[in-house]
Amino acid sequence: MRLKDLSPGELEGFPHLCPDFIAELRSKGDTLGELKAKIREWMVNGFRLGWLIDADEEVVYVYHQQAETIHQGFETPLSGEPVLPGFTLVL
Repeated sequence: MRLKDLSPGELEGFPHLCPDFIAELRSKGDTLGELKAKIREWMVNGFRLGWLIDADEEVVYVYHQQAETIHQGFETPLSGEPVLPGFTLVL
């Protein structure tokens, strides 16, 4: 569900929305399995693009709705397409 689809009454409460884009940064206390499970929950709820960034391993897992997960090294810039047109991130 998107913000534009909510009624005025729904906007007054706590709407259950899913962002189009999420970025998770793995910290020392996180396991990769826990974070991947969290990303899968976001996928079920409809996000369109997600980045799971593992700085220790210098790997990024890129998630797109209805597409296979890609993992890439820090040497490849991240693309925000199609959710963030024109946006790239160099790690």
